[in-house]
Amino acid sequence: MIYFLVGMSLLFVAIGFIVTERNAKYTLSGYNLMSEEDRKRIDIKSYLSFFRKFLVFLGVTLLILGAALTYLINENVGLIFLVVYPILAYTYLVVASSKYSKGLSAKWNKVGIFTMIGTLVFTIGFFGYFFKENKLVFDAQRIEIKRIYGETLSQNQIESIELVNQLPNITYKTNGFALGSIKKGYFKTENGEMVKLILNSENKPYILFVKSDGKKIYYSAKKAPNEKIFNQMKQTLTDIVYK
Repeated sequence: MIYFLVGMSLLFVAIGFIVTERNAKYTLSGYNLMSEEDRKRIDIKSYLSFFRKFLVFLGVTLLILGAALTYLINENVGLIFLVVYPILAYTYLVVASSKYSKGLSAKWNKVGIFTMIGTLVFTIGFFGYFFKENKLVFDAQRIEIKRIYGETLSQNQIESIELVNQLPNITYKTNGFALGSIKKGYFKTENGEMVKLILNSENKPYILFVKSDGKKIYYSAKKAPNEKIFNQMKQTLTDIVYK
């Protein structure tokens, strides 16, 4: 995580120095799409000075605040900040840049602002959707994993249930969501096996469901101890093999 933070921070700072008056009409987003007449109405020298200071500030604060949130709270919070903070910052940049245009229509500024706001709302909704816990509910007949990538398993669909301290070595995600300790969906292991992960947290040990067809589901609750859930299942679903 820290390497990603450093890389993103350095990228923002570098962009601030890469864009110059000489190459702005090719490299500066928005400005590169303007006609020559409209470009003459932009105080590009003053704007680039502001643009450079903005990106240096963004890069430095992204690193400091992102690292602080990651180590003081957790990696998931740090990753969310890494995505949301630049969107908020660039929304401010779009608003502040209007003062460097000399009578130029504010149409494109408004489009930019609404685009940034829309992106922010979508991002928050996206994270909220995937970060909401997949609850594990069960009775004497079945086990159900709620929400995205969940499924319902009857007793005869389950070969065994056990607690394990380690996940298999995952090589890549084939269909799902993965951010920090949150992993939901289908993942391939280094030996080519496809497994489903429903990990609401990094709480260990994980609950491993082995289905009658050999497919595996690894589950971890968000707050409740996985051992407690496992013991409750043993008392409720008595015809299943527990290891």
